[in-house]
Amino acid sequence: MGDRDGILRRTEAFVRERMHAEGSHDWWHVDRVRRTALRLAGEEGADPYVTELAALLHDVADHKFHDGDETAGPRAARAWLASAGADAETVEHVCAIIAALSYKGAGVPTPMASPEGAVVQDADRLDAIGAIGIARAFAYGGSRGRPLHEPGEAPELHDSFDRYKASTGASINHFHEKLLLLRDRMNTPAARRIAEGRHRFMQEYLDRFHAEWDGTDEPA
Repeated sequence: MGDRDGILRRTEAFVRERMHAEGSHDWWHVDRVRRTALRLAGEEGADPYVTELAALLHDVADHKFHDGDETAGPRAARAWLASAGADAETVEHVCAIIAALSYKGAGVPTPMASPEGAVVQDADRLDAIGAIGIARAFAYGGSRGRPLHEPGEAPELHDSFDRYKASTGASINHFHEKLLLLRDRMNTPAARRIAEGRHRFMQEYLDRFHAEWDGTDEPA
């Protein structure tokens, strides 16, 4: 356990040093995913060591910040874990999780092959919905110069990862293209329970957003 503890400590320090993206993909996003993934792992019987490593490294080279290169994340994780002294089986498992983790479009399945992958994917998706998910959606959209809302622009349910990556729509469209779909794409019962309340909050927020946009909300 000593070696594992050391690898986890060094990995946390490595990720904290690297994660300087805007607020939707910063260290605190990673930390929330790590804590939620470990909570889910306890309920679902997943290996906490692999779970924590994959959660820590899941965004270490996110394709959104690497010219859409979906291989950047697994490559960066592999290089780090090898240098940190992780065993080969763990390296392969963590890199496989990171390679399969991302949402790739409404019409693109993203199955996970292990309990550890399932809980890390669920934790990442839980952080994309609810109050924090709303804040992250607008933080990311603002960092890319996207409008809040374009009333004449319909959401697109992307049928390929390439089309999803190329999307430049308004932030409100992202709710319909991804965030409102995540509740039904959770892997585990524990995540589905948490997702219900977060999903409901997003729906209430969107109702309020559109009422204020249209000027139909009632004064208090």
